[in-house]
Amino acid sequence: APESLMQALEDLDYLAALDDDGNLSEVGIIMSEFPLDPQLAKALIASCEFDCVEEMVSLAAMLTASPCFVPPSTHLEEAVALRRRALLHPNGDHFTLINIFNAFQQREHNAGDDGWCRKHGVGAEGLRLAGTVRAELLEVMRRIELPISPPAFGSDANTLNIQRALISGYFLKVARDIDGSGNYVMLTHKHVAHLAPACGYLLRPPPRRLPPWVLYHEFTISQDNCLRVVSEIQPQMLVELAPQYYLSNLPPSEGRDLLMELREKVVVVAAEDTPAG
Repeated sequence: APESLMQALEDLDYLAALDDDGNLSEVGIIMSEFPLDPQLAKALIASCEFDCVEEMVSLAAMLTASPCFVPPSTHLEEAVALRRRALLHPNGDHFTLINIFNAFQQREHNAGDDGWCRKHGVGAEGLRLAGTVRAELLEVMRRIELPISPPAFGSDANTLNIQRALISGYFLKVARDIDGSGNYVMLTHKHVAHLAPACGYLLRPPPRRLPPWVLYHEFTISQDNCLRVVSEIQPQMLVELAPQYYLSNLPPSEGRDLLMELREKVVVVAAEDTPAG
């Protein structure tokens, strides 16, 4: 449909993938080298700037391969849920996917990976495919001579850097919990959605804390109106990393107002820090 095409072009423009004439920009040309959707490609390129390439390339592979969770047999549900909970990362589903990939890679080198997958309710086939996709993505990065930073998963600085890289690509997919009970309004079109049942924030033992602001990988309205692969973000980071004209063009909402307030504060602080000429 023409509207879908216009939306896709607008998204590419926000991602800095197009120049003023509507042709691919330098960033757009690099993005097109990757067999990934534009937002994921942009996040992967941003990871070069934020020194979290090893982690981001694992995440990109996991998001591309296939859903890694498989439903366990009914009589094993509780045991699998407990083991799966041990893999959950406090910073959200994107980080959990990296956790699972790293844990599987260690198992694969020591054999016995199929049994481990069954116990944790994850698919061995999808994880092996993720390993192949990851190697292909790294090959593309080497070919076009992008810098590949060493692994640092687990450090506070690395967590922040992964969040920065993700926001650089996925600022178009941010939602805010409007009432503290899991009703998430998506900033771009004000639709209300919920976290998917497999979301890590819902699998944690009580008391559960739902994040006020989230970045999500995908949203399915036809299926169950759920946000899938969700991680908490800080709105300050969104203001710093998203294009300013994207924020200005958001439809009116309380979330947009909060972002505008934060932006004003950033502008004031920047002005105060600038030495007088």
